[in-house]
Amino acid sequence: MLDARRKRLVYRANYRGFKEADLILGGFAKAHIESLSDDEITMFEDLLMAKDHDIYGWVSGNLPIPANYDTPLLNRIRQYDPSS
Repeated sequence: MLDARRKRLVYRANYRGFKEADLILGGFAKAHIESLSDDEITMFEDLLMAKDHDIYGWVSGNLPIPANYDTPLLNRIRQYDPSS
């Protein structure tokens, strides 16, 4: 069972208001939230504070990733395929 912090992150990742971000972030959260370390959870929380269009641009490779968001977690999200 997920703790409150992880449940909150799954919810926030699924209801961003930008469909593409919902699919990528929400799908990734549902698939991997239980296996993320505490450090990765913190990185995910930080990432969710960014604007949806920026996140989508970083994940799709259309925007350069700022150093503070260029983390192993974002790289994992970039590799995530929501259709699988």
